[in-house]
Amino acid sequence: MQVPLYNQNGQQIGTAELRDDIFAIEPNRAVMHQALVRQLANARQGNADTKTRAEVAGGGGKPWRQKGTGRARQGSTRAPQWRHGGVVFGPTPRAYTQKMPLKMRRLALRSALSAKAAEQQIRVVDELKLDMPKTRAMESILGGLSIDSSALILLADANPTVQKSAMNLPDVKTLRASYLNVRDLLGYDFLVMPLDAVKVIEGYLGK
Repeated sequence: MQVPLYNQNGQQIGTAELRDDIFAIEPNRAVMHQALVRQLANARQGNADTKTRAEVAGGGGKPWRQKGTGRARQGSTRAPQWRHGGVVFGPTPRAYTQKMPLKMRRLALRSALSAKAAEQQIRVVDELKLDMPKTRAMESILGGLSIDSSALILLADANPTVQKSAMNLPDVKTLRASYLNVRDLLGYDFLVMPLDAVKVIEGYLGK
């Protein structure tokens, strides 16, 4: 598929060719949803912990005798109905990790990229270069590309100047193209990609 190719000033200087098998497929929303749920689940720590009545300190003695007091029989002050007692069916440390086949993960990425392309929310630029870190320069670049909301900037390699220039923009994130994930693709409205980042994506998502 053909998309406009821009320079850093927002001027269209030609067209760029994007692979149809990555940017023009029918999005599989079910796989996209599964990949997003998996990524969010894998980010959970799972270290919440509560103590059962067997783990709470104290409560070894019977609080009062079994019969004759007029009160309900009690065997321990650490029973769940007591203050400072144990917790019934409370959380314990566990792993929330979910597995997903590599082919499905890549299908989810291709589906998300195709959805962005269909909505014309992809901006391809010839290059992204700044002489020094400057937030205003990054704002000017995004404004020239008609980006008025959140944006995800993909980079082929580490680029400290560009990364620092976007760091103070609240709705902008820079990411290495090799670290592309469904959560970031769906979390930002626009996708900005230099040509070298496009090659990285097509290198590992192409069939």
